[in-house]
Amino acid sequence: MDLEKLISQGESEIVEFKESLQLKDEIGETISAFSNSKGGTILIGVSDKKKIKGIQIGKKTTIDLAEYIKRNTDQAIFPSLKVEKIEKKEIVAVKVKENAEKPVFFKNYAYKRVGNTNQRISSSEIRRLAKESTGKVYWDEQICEEANLKDIDAKKVKWYLEQREKARNISKKIKISTKKLLQNIKVLKKDRPTNTGILFFGEYPQKFLPNARLRVIKFKGNKITNPTLDTANCEGAIWETINTAEDFIRKNIRLLGRRTEKSFRREDKFEYPIRALREAITNAVIHRDYSEAGDVRVFIFDDRIEIINPGRFPRGITPKNPKHKPVNEILCQLIYDVGFIEKYGSGIYMMRELSEEWGNKKPYYKLHPIETKIIFESSIKESSFIEIPEKLNERQKKALKYIGIKGKVMAREYREINNVSKETAWKDINELLKADLIVKKSSGAYTYYILKTER
Repeated sequence: MDLEKLISQGESEIVEFKESLQLKDEIGETISAFSNSKGGTILIGVSDKKKIKGIQIGKKTTIDLAEYIKRNTDQAIFPSLKVEKIEKKEIVAVKVKENAEKPVFFKNYAYKRVGNTNQRISSSEIRRLAKESTGKVYWDEQICEEANLKDIDAKKVKWYLEQREKARNISKKIKISTKKLLQNIKVLKKDRPTNTGILFFGEYPQKFLPNARLRVIKFKGNKITNPTLDTANCEGAIWETINTAEDFIRKNIRLLGRRTEKSFRREDKFEYPIRALREAITNAVIHRDYSEAGDVRVFIFDDRIEIINPGRFPRGITPKNPKHKPVNEILCQLIYDVGFIEKYGSGIYMMRELSEEWGNKKPYYKLHPIETKIIFESSIKESSFIEIPEKLNERQKKALKYIGIKGKVMAREYREINNVSKETAWKDINELLKADLIVKKSSGAYTYYILKTER
């Protein structure tokens, strides 16, 4: 690129000068305009009058600018940024290509290039550009680079057919080849698997899609800076990561017992509705932006669970206005086929209803330009539940439930309800005392035990 010649010709339909990096919003508008037009070059450190001013370049100058552009454009734009030296002064050359999918927005507005100016695009023109761009091939439809048909796991194809039959009553017996089946469900193109094909049926998807994993972390207390108590990297096919995450959550949230209102029987339940959490995790992995490097994360704290995924709601869709507008349509269809989701567009409503029925607050979203977070709050402090730690043996769990019903238990009763020896009973009771779950009480010649919370 002959920059001196470009500068001498002045600003045009494909060239823009910006004197300073402080003009980030004007730079962003120009990037939107170039993306929606024929592309172009922005020279930062050059004045409107073609004078080379230069700018101070730090270690993160271009990185910070690239992040700012990516964060504030939709579709996210990744321009080429290069530091150039002219007349012993440093400038930044930002090269922008015409974008295949239009319009490209900057901070909720789309621009086009008219002469050497940027003009905001009207709503009618936005609809026209969007219609003309429908030929775009989406991520889930793209052929997975370096993968071939041998990377498809036949056992996972068989699992899909069996699950589809159970969930949608479509016979698992097919009269076509596996290859033809994969073509019919749109996960095979030109005899090569698509990203969805590898993500759903791949023997080891993370070999080709390293960000397609799910990280689950249990923290001590309520802060992300606290020590971690348990972690898991959930890998494999997308449905396997969902199942593994659910197993981890069941192991790391509290199992609670409570007395029912209409009888003396007690029931066990987790502190969160598992079905709602599973729905949230499923939504996170099927609606995430796989072009982003990050992975889906599930953080378990004492007072809440956070589920975070790269990407944001599609334009026009919000948690208050949920509609079916999948980011990865083919992936979404396969997940529906196997019964992991029941009805398009109903997930958010279902999670809210289940949480309320459970006695918890409704889950809520925190939206960020590059990621989406849903938060489920625990209601243990507000409820009458008694925590029954999962690590206890079945005899100890039964005894805690018995105390909940009767109010207390004696050593003799412990032996009777569990049909164990005196030695085993004393061992179990001492463990409960050391765990600070029960308290020893005496009344005359009798010794009994009550729950710690009832002292």
